[in-house]
Amino acid sequence: MNNWIEVCPLTEIAPLGSRVVASSQGDIAIFRTADDQVFALHDKCPHKGGPLSQGIIHGDTVTCPLHGMKLSLKDGGAIAPDSGCARSFAVKLEAGVVWLCMS
Repeated sequence: MNNWIEVCPLTEIAPLGSRVVASSQGDIAIFRTADDQVFALHDKCPHKGGPLSQGIIHGDTVTCPLHGMKLSLKDGGAIAPDSGCARSFAVKLEAGVVWLCMS
């Protein structure tokens, strides 16, 4: 069963920025790319737990602000030579509004 929650209008997330959503599963970072795609990852780097929401977004990748680990925004997987994975969440953009699936 899908459990979609409304997060915010896309305009409330700066291009190349993020927003953190608190949940029972931990904080979730919603990312907006330069071309207005949205992605959602657990807001915790698998390397040392750094806040991915404070990382640098480039293309469809985020770089952890603590140690530079690069993760794919599409699936949370680390970009080689790094290894590990941050949990990804389904997210969608409908009529200018960002929605997050918590199931």
